[in-house]
Amino acid sequence: MAGAKLSGGPPVTAKVPVTVARGDGIGPEIMDATLRILEAAGAALDIEEIEIGEKAYMKGYSAGIAPEAWDSLRRTKVFLKAPITTPQGGGFKSLNVTVRKTLGLYANVRPCTAYAPFVETKHPGMDVVIIRENEEDLYAGIEHRQTDQVYQCLKLITRPGTEKIVRYAFEYARMNGRKKVTCFTKDNIMKMTDGLFHKVFEEVAAEYPGIEAEHWIVDIGSAKLADTPEAFDVIVLPNLYGDILSDVAAQIAGSVGLAGSANIGEHGAMFEAIHGSAPRRAGQDLANPSGLLLGAVMMLVHIGQADVATRVHNAWLRTIEDGIHTYDIYDPNVSKEKVGTRAFADAVIARLGQEPQHLKPVSYAAGGAFTPPALKPQPPAKKETIGVDVFVHDPAATPDALAARLQQYEGDGLRLTMITNRGVKVWPEGLPETFCTDHWRCRFMADGATSHAAIVGLLGRLAGAGIDFIKTEHLCTFDGEAAFSKGQGE
Repeated sequence: MAGAKLSGGPPVTAKVPVTVARGDGIGPEIMDATLRILEAAGAALDIEEIEIGEKAYMKGYSAGIAPEAWDSLRRTKVFLKAPITTPQGGGFKSLNVTVRKTLGLYANVRPCTAYAPFVETKHPGMDVVIIRENEEDLYAGIEHRQTDQVYQCLKLITRPGTEKIVRYAFEYARMNGRKKVTCFTKDNIMKMTDGLFHKVFEEVAAEYPGIEAEHWIVDIGSAKLADTPEAFDVIVLPNLYGDILSDVAAQIAGSVGLAGSANIGEHGAMFEAIHGSAPRRAGQDLANPSGLLLGAVMMLVHIGQADVATRVHNAWLRTIEDGIHTYDIYDPNVSKEKVGTRAFADAVIARLGQEPQHLKPVSYAAGGAFTPPALKPQPPAKKETIGVDVFVHDPAATPDALAARLQQYEGDGLRLTMITNRGVKVWPEGLPETFCTDHWRCRFMADGATSHAAIVGLLGRLAGAGIDFIKTEHLCTFDGEAAFSKGQGE
């Protein structure tokens, strides 16, 4: 587990294969600085370099990575990656998202720690770890344009994906002496998707009675995090909220440029800085390598070289408190010397073997990669289809006129019961003030169970009448419980 403090181990001797990518923009400079520090600290690494980013995109690889690079990642299972630049325009995929999802790196781990008074922050006691689900939610990337006016992005939350990330969060807390795990969701609105995340959190939390568990609605929780981060310890949350709030947490701790990140899966791990490639600063010996270096520290713990991780991290802390700072965190009131990328790396190397005098020293212990407990088996529920939502594209429709037209094609036990527009019920008994687009959800319900054949029959009648339906969603019950949302106002 990245950052885990486990039992001690013997000195490292065998070199561990690691895939390294120097990236774009400032990437090559900060990677060079990081690797020099790791080598000087005695890290035993067998480095394989791959090319990713702009050059790979320009060669026609839409995700910024060539097939042979995947061979290296699958072989070493450890990836130290510098930032890359994704070209603007359509057709280019996010390399980070591609690697995380392809290799099953389900847990994103971002420690956000304050280094006051040496790095300015309004929250000197902040020490929060953000653990973000990495593979699903809106980042499934399933989007469609459905009408002239309406676009759709599907939010996917799964029980296995949720259970894996929540268990990881509690195991991380247990193994690192953390006292509390907090969950953020928006399940007052998204009662099924975020509701599942919250429900699984409560189920898993019950298995860790020694760790305090709490839940916040994400909007007020975010406000609390920004205002009083000292109130939090470990935070676990779905993908989109985690992406946003991990950057917020890093910034209020002192600087996004100081934060490292681990992406952990059952079959591999990726370590990186959370900032971008900053092409305007490239080649100027200005960039701060700290984020990538602290990501590399997490990598060293992950591969069992905790003694080296401890040596590097403490030397970095000593450098920071000695006032040796790059331009991004330089403050004439506390800094002693403004240095560039190479000189900062030299300063860390010169302090290897030293510990900070004011900041809290770190002490890692080897444990290797974390393997989550087996997922709890879930017996299949009794599923019955009781209706269908038919989504219709009609720019000229009014709710009453559309309802009257659709009712002509009821049959096979299916009857029209509701029409919504952008989730708001507009028929029956809608209000004239409700703004409508050209995208209508038309709900047909049966008195009991219905069949696929009945739904196909309904769709055939609608198609024959020239009604432009663009999507359907079956309405089901699981063990007798309705498994679909109502319309707002219903």
